[in-house]
Amino acid sequence: MKTNKILLNSMILLSSVAFVASCSDDDGPSLPPIGGYDSANDVGAADLVAYWPLNGNGKESLSNTNPSSSVGATYEAGAKGQGVKLANGYLAYPQITALGSTMQNVTISLWAKVTNNGGPGSTTGRPTMLFNLDRQNEWAGNINLFAETGWYASTNDTLVLKGLAVIKNLDGSANFQDVINSPKPSAADIANGHVGNANKNGAKWAHYVATWEASTGKFLLYANGQKISNPAFEVRGGGNPLPLNFFTPTKPIIGTFQTVVAGNPDAWQTPAEANIDEIRVWKKTLNAADINALYELEKAGR
Repeated sequence: MKTNKILLNSMILLSSVAFVASCSDDDGPSLPPIGGYDSANDVGAADLVAYWPLNGNGKESLSNTNPSSSVGATYEAGAKGQGVKLANGYLAYPQITALGSTMQNVTISLWAKVTNNGGPGSTTGRPTMLFNLDRQNEWAGNINLFAETGWYASTNDTLVLKGLAVIKNLDGSANFQDVINSPKPSAADIANGHVGNANKNGAKWAHYVATWEASTGKFLLYANGQKISNPAFEVRGGGNPLPLNFFTPTKPIIGTFQTVVAGNPDAWQTPAEANIDEIRVWKKTLNAADINALYELEKAGR
């Protein structure tokens, strides 16, 4: 009897130790915040209007909207989990309510791996559209983020990123506003306030962000958490307030121009050869600290 009692007490003790160890393993230490955030989903959460994780499918997760057209799109390892690989491809969507009307301020964030395709003497160089909110029957959407991949040869890792906004004027005409990073400004340009940034991210994963601020008319570009846009091109409209005003209806497109989707492109307007991941759109202008935090969190898989 005494032996059985000792055995029973030993089993109870071992079970208790195993339970405590199990709880300790499950709970685990929490990771420290980055920029005050625990997850990329926390950055600007109240103003996030669209999010494409691109983990095995093209669904926009906030509205549960699937692409209406998927061309040349497969899914493989991306910057965070899976991403979409576009081989002469794109994803086009029906109108999404949260994106279907004007956002006076906007931030677009995404990861992309894109290679130059042109250079001096090339007859095949062309830009690579990454994301846009389209205008019907027009190549340029209301807001666009793309790479001028036709400017350099595929062996050159300098990548020119471009943000382009098309604002609807009161008379219905279109007001084009753009911003780029400038790889090699001239000495005269530098003397006039231009700042160069080569953005040496061609052919590898990089995090890109474009922001538009209505109150100042400022248009900024970031790569891997740092501003890369040429300040000489950032202030649009003379620095006066310049809110966006969309042509509607507008629909999101990943990887090409609306003219391609509609079937009437010019020769230089083609589907993308690129990998894209983690697309987010906010109806606000994220500040530099939040953009860097977003980059670090997504890079860490958080």
